[in-house]
Amino acid sequence: MTQEEKYNLAKWAMQHALDHGADEASIIISQSKNSNVDVREQKIDTLKEAIQSSLSIRLFVDSRYSAHRTNRLDKKELARFIEQAIAGTKYLSPDPFRALPDPALYYTGGEQNLGTVDDAYDQIDPKSKVDLAFQVEQEAYEKDDRIISITAGYGDNTNSRLMVTSNGFEGETANSSFSLYASVSVDGGEARPSEAWSERAIFFDQLKKSDIGTKALERALKKIGQTKINSGKYTMLVENKTVSRLFSPLMAALNGYNIQQKNSFLIDQLDKKVASEKLSLTDDPLIMGGMSSRLFDGEGLASKKRQVFDRGVLGTYFIDTYYAKKLDVEPTSGETSNLIFETGDKDLEGLIRGMKKGILVTGFNGGNTNGSTGDYSYGIDGFLVENGEIIQPVSEMNISGNMKDLWMSLAELGSDAYLNSSWQTPSMIFEGVDFSGS
Repeated sequence: MTQEEKYNLAKWAMQHALDHGADEASIIISQSKNSNVDVREQKIDTLKEAIQSSLSIRLFVDSRYSAHRTNRLDKKELARFIEQAIAGTKYLSPDPFRALPDPALYYTGGEQNLGTVDDAYDQIDPKSKVDLAFQVEQEAYEKDDRIISITAGYGDNTNSRLMVTSNGFEGETANSSFSLYASVSVDGGEARPSEAWSERAIFFDQLKKSDIGTKALERALKKIGQTKINSGKYTMLVENKTVSRLFSPLMAALNGYNIQQKNSFLIDQLDKKVASEKLSLTDDPLIMGGMSSRLFDGEGLASKKRQVFDRGVLGTYFIDTYYAKKLDVEPTSGETSNLIFETGDKDLEGLIRGMKKGILVTGFNGGNTNGSTGDYSYGIDGFLVENGEIIQPVSEMNISGNMKDLWMSLAELGSDAYLNSSWQTPSMIFEGVDFSGS
């Protein structure tokens, strides 16, 4: 389907909804492609390819709201689908806060290339995808007698989204992603430690294609001999790719839904110091080549760079149109994009060398955070560090405390921003964290 055909279909669907009882409507036409290859024991375990097209419609009918999606794009079937959706919406309870965004907040800048899609996606040879998955496995295959299993894989996807609304928005966006991964488990005696490594990129040519299986194996072998250590307060160094597990509850507390539902420990904290002065970051959706770069969000709101934390001071919440109306505030966006941290000057190895005694956390096992209070408890995997050196692997220990206290205890950030994610978290050091074990 060409862009012109998609716009014509979206506008037809929107008008059909308005002609049959909707007060307002928003239409999204999405197209996606993806492929996955998993290999195990030098054989293909799974091989999948999919192509999908869909139309989503948000309906506002007599102060009532509903959202619907279909893969059937024939106009005759769509007409019946839309009419039935409108009829069903009329049975819902009224909600006076439901409405499309203020058109003044829409993105109106026209097309702009943020470097989020690989135009050569369809030109990649399927055989090269399979070969890459086997190459990743081969990096670890039979490299150590203690290996129990290896799973390796390749994945890619590309999707486009075109949106029109009945109050004037028109826009389109597209992105792509390519990834390679390996997971290795080894015989550690009574335990069977496992570890994984992955690489990800927007462009196939920029995807790192080596040392993935090697790193997964090395990380698994280092976990052999894991044990508990004495409970107590320790300096905690969290590896960059693992920090998001602790950072997610902090970001969830900034979400408009959680604030309105009183399920946030950061209610009424805007412009107040809620974390260590070491924490400064921006949400920047306009970075060229960013994993989550975009010109507009899922509602059509124009993307803006926002300061989330400035030396620990909270600068913004993430609030969509609906919850902005309920909270009587201006909407920002209900979605994060690229989170860019102000980093330090040491990589992970440098941070380890600077530790007198502490625990390097490389993974979390279970646990949760209470959204309203910030109280948390997580199981961890990692390593005991003494005098700047890793002494032994650690497991079957928990950390517990309160998120507000934890982020106030942030002492140092590394220089190693995690570039495989839109949340570019560096490694972080927290002081005086409660660990419980033996």
